[in-house]
Amino acid sequence: MAKVCLSKMAFLTGVAAVFLGLAGMPAMAQAPKRVILVEAVPTEIRAVEEEVKAVGSLKANEAVVIRPEIAGRVVALPFEEGAPVEKNSPLVRLDATAYQAELVQAESALNLSRRNFDRVQELVQKKAASTRARDEAQAKLDNDRAAVDLARIRLDKTEIRAPFSGLVGLRKVSVGAYVTAGQDIVDLVSTDPIKVDFSISERFLPMLKVGQKLEITVDAYPGESFTGEVYALSPQVDPHGRSLALRAEVANPEGLLKAGLFARVRLVVATRTKAVIIPEQAVFAQAGKWYVYRVIEGKAQLTPIETGVRRPGWVEIATGLAEGDVVVTAGHIKLYNGAAVEVQGQKPAQPVAAKEQ
Repeated sequence: MAKVCLSKMAFLTGVAAVFLGLAGMPAMAQAPKRVILVEAVPTEIRAVEEEVKAVGSLKANEAVVIRPEIAGRVVALPFEEGAPVEKNSPLVRLDATAYQAELVQAESALNLSRRNFDRVQELVQKKAASTRARDEAQAKLDNDRAAVDLARIRLDKTEIRAPFSGLVGLRKVSVGAYVTAGQDIVDLVSTDPIKVDFSISERFLPMLKVGQKLEITVDAYPGESFTGEVYALSPQVDPHGRSLALRAEVANPEGLLKAGLFARVRLVVATRTKAVIIPEQAVFAQAGKWYVYRVIEGKAQLTPIETGVRRPGWVEIATGLAEGDVVVTAGHIKLYNGAAVEVQGQKPAQPVAAKEQ
């Protein structure tokens, strides 16, 4: 029994010695603060374009259906279907014989009226005719002049010319057919430049203006884009869709784009030449807000930010960062505000030992 008590006393004495030894250790022997390894990059300055995407439809710059203003038999269609034509080129000729005869008849009546008026005028000067007779002769002369002008206009309408340069479509009548006034004969369109009609939500209204650049793509030419410029905005917002209609012109010298095609529109509404850019993996969310970790003198600092334009791989920072700031791009999980960090690729900082008390 005495031996057991002596053994317990020896054990307690040893434990007490260990604690006393630990308490007497100098502070410099304690473990240094843990440094977290991270990846980080400095911010960049780039030009950024803010854009709005929409869908639209292509329209011909000019388009008209060629129709005669008078009835007649078609004697010539001097064009090739689908071919380009110049302005004032003849497209349709109608039988003009009857209208030529009407003109000859009207001119003959005019000549007679002119001679009758001259005779009456001479008699009036000799006081051998009344002024009433002269007025009647004058009226007849004026009516016959108008008849000649009308006959000449009708004769001119037997030939229809292109009102502008463009491409003719597929004809709807043949030579020898009798057409009535207003009957469709052929389409004429101009597609260089070609128009793009599209609509933008009303919330972008303050950012929209004439002259803004855009880019369109169509399913007919995958991987290819076409550039243009806005030249007109609707004066009112559509009350049903709460959107504003815009119209742009796109150069189409090769005629690849056709009226009626569906188009995807990318409209540039703002350009910032000195935007702060960081990799998108540097940004994370906390409590509904966006943050990054900045590296300042070897420590991580939690920094709230506001983002702007986003693109695959990077994001614009509207507020919160400046040029040259270093942000953490990997290693966020173990970080906290004020944590000591070491950036991979940089020389690690040596831990500073505490001085002896």
